[in-house]
Amino acid sequence: MTQSGDHEDGSLFVVATPIGNLEDISLRAIRTLKNVDFIAAEDTRRTRKLLNARDISTPLISLHEHNEKEKSALIIDQIRKGKNVAYVTDAGTPCVSDPGCFLISRAHDENIAVIPIPGPSAVVAALSASGFPADSFIFCGFLPAQANKRKKYFEELKNEERTIVLYESAKRFLATLKDMLEILGNREIVLAREITKIYEEIRRGKISEFIEAKTGVKIKGEITVIIKAGGKTSVPLSEKEIKEKIIELLKNNGVSLRDAVSEVVRQTGLSRKIIYEIGIKMKK
Repeated sequence: MTQSGDHEDGSLFVVATPIGNLEDISLRAIRTLKNVDFIAAEDTRRTRKLLNARDISTPLISLHEHNEKEKSALIIDQIRKGKNVAYVTDAGTPCVSDPGCFLISRAHDENIAVIPIPGPSAVVAALSASGFPADSFIFCGFLPAQANKRKKYFEELKNEERTIVLYESAKRFLATLKDMLEILGNREIVLAREITKIYEEIRRGKISEFIEAKTGVKIKGEITVIIKAGGKTSVPLSEKEIKEKIIELLKNNGVSLRDAVSEVVRQTGLSRKIIYEIGIKMKK
């Protein structure tokens, strides 16, 4: 098979596919999917819909997280016999919070040419529409489902000075926002939901604003969240100024230290832990 890159027959093509809008597939991806000997797909039914839309009749086999070790051996064997194989996931770029790493790693171990066919990625699409610095960023994939593990994860990220990108399910989105507010402070974020689809939503605002807007609302779809960089550069107040804010709230509003800390976090966007530690020192 002739393909860009001047590779001989017997290669593994890692093909990115649309994340929603079928028009987002590249001409090179279409040509590759038509010309390979067969396509390994995470979900053959879903991939078949894409192939039918582009009049592609290449044979399909399934390769997903439950059978990838067994099927990877078969695919590597076929490539060794001179077959060209494409690998696709349900949507987007394989291996980016998707299966495929085991197969691709095996191909490298066998000195098989691995050829990326770039294309759609929710991470890059969301970043490009966020307006946040993207020259350096950290991608976290899906967060832990358990609240305590999720909070611990955010604790590890609170001093991160790069833009943060993560995926979250619709059912956990509101709970995750509340954890973010508690641990990271009231930062600016971008919600990118259902990217490239009919009900696409891309909004930018403070975490507290999203919590207010989404409380009581049934949230649907696939969600990417972009968190504005924090870390050392996000601290706009000195410790003395933070103490003054806490004292003012305690005296004038008659609130508890815990409530005063929460209010300072809301006002400043600083980490709850930082504010609380300052408050504790004031009591000593």
